[in-house]
Amino acid sequence: MAALTCCWTSKGQSVGVFQGHGDVGKVEHAGSAAFDEKSGTYAVTGSGENMWLGKDALHFVWKKVDGPNASITAEIVFVGEGKNAHRKAVVMVRQSLDEDSVYADVAEHGSGLTSLQFRDERGGMTREVQANVEAPKRVRIVKQGDYFTMWVAGPDGKFTLAGATGKIVLTEPFYVGIGVCSHDNTVTETAKFTHVELKEGGEHAGAPAAGKLYSMMEIINAEGLSRRAIYVAEGRFEAPNWMPDGKRLLFNRNGRIETIAAEGGATSVLDTGFAVRCNNDHGISPDGKWLVVSDQSKEPHDSLIYILPIEGGTPRQITKSAPSYWHGWSPDGKTLAFVGQRNGEFDIYSIPTEGGEEKRLTTAKGLDDGPEYTPNGEWIYFNSVRTGQMHIWKMRPDGSEQTQVTFDDANDWFPHFAPDGSKMVFLTFDKSVEGHPENKDVALRMMDLKDGKITVAAKLFGGQGTNNVPSWSPDGKRFAFVSYAIVADEGK
Repeated sequence: MAALTCCWTSKGQSVGVFQGHGDVGKVEHAGSAAFDEKSGTYAVTGSGENMWLGKDALHFVWKKVDGPNASITAEIVFVGEGKNAHRKAVVMVRQSLDEDSVYADVAEHGSGLTSLQFRDERGGMTREVQANVEAPKRVRIVKQGDYFTMWVAGPDGKFTLAGATGKIVLTEPFYVGIGVCSHDNTVTETAKFTHVELKEGGEHAGAPAAGKLYSMMEIINAEGLSRRAIYVAEGRFEAPNWMPDGKRLLFNRNGRIETIAAEGGATSVLDTGFAVRCNNDHGISPDGKWLVVSDQSKEPHDSLIYILPIEGGTPRQITKSAPSYWHGWSPDGKTLAFVGQRNGEFDIYSIPTEGGEEKRLTTAKGLDDGPEYTPNGEWIYFNSVRTGQMHIWKMRPDGSEQTQVTFDDANDWFPHFAPDGSKMVFLTFDKSVEGHPENKDVALRMMDLKDGKITVAAKLFGGQGTNNVPSWSPDGKRFAFVSYAIVADEGK
């Protein structure tokens, strides 16, 4: 007879280091769990349609944990070929045993796909950050205060960071454990978990106050909103541009411009001549032949704008006055839009790409920033604090018809447009945040420019450096950004 449950069915006995196990959500076949003390192996069998959207169905083996920090590590091997390539075996932290619980896990799929899955509010949508490695030897999820990180290890046993969440709040106690979902409710699937390590404790809550900073280059699909961390490195890098061929990304790190394949891999440094103090305001001409950088190499080290060949070369100075920070290139390739500080005020200016006199486009008191041309060249969108809150605005290229676009109580920055002009992605800070600082809880939001509807594309730990510059793929299907994580030494 089928076993149909709406929430939690407990077997009522401990298994190894865990206190209990049972089925979470609606399952057609009851699951099971067993522990071989001699080999240290946990065999977990589960049914269930999926662990996605607003609810989960799996067999879960758990321990209740108090304290803000916890981690669980395991080597996972599926038993048999399996019916569905998306069967999942997970190391998981969840608030409750309800099917719609807040949770985060590292899920290893039957296909080899490994991802950090999470639901940051009860009954909310599940999101994911995919690791850029398939079928790792071992996986680990770390809860450090209100943030989760995914770690993977190869045959050498060395763990590397592979993805991170934004803020996800769990109250104590919560559940830490391992689980299996068959991804086909008509069958069960089994996975074996070995080298299982469950750690708990620590006094720190909230965001890490100190530790190692990691940067993660991510690509997100504009439709399904699935994320993939293609490159992770200790330290700070910023602001990806998508190269015109769609095959590589360009970004800045330590004053230099680097490139990386869109699938990840090794990075290479671009020759920018004397310009070796490039900041995160850089971009590519509409015809793909030229690179514009904002650089602070010349004394007195205030930012100036330069143009050089896309393959590298000698920079040609465009702006005479400093500081100047590039943000937009007109679709016809003839004009740059930038932010300049003049007489204590930050305003938006335009200037010919061949050089010449700059033209002031905004005069409102307070910061105006982030100008970008729409693909048809009819508007320049920008962000302005002129109302007391940072919002997205638009104006004609000559500065006329300045019109507010976003109106809620958040702080919105850096509008960027899909190549067909149908969507705009922008960065949102909490209303209490001034400026666009680093290391904050932020969201990437996407507006449909036909109806004005705004959706949350991603929540992350980031801010300055996340998406300062145009970052859509040439085909308009994806956009790139950088998220960050601060990992305490004990985070591993």
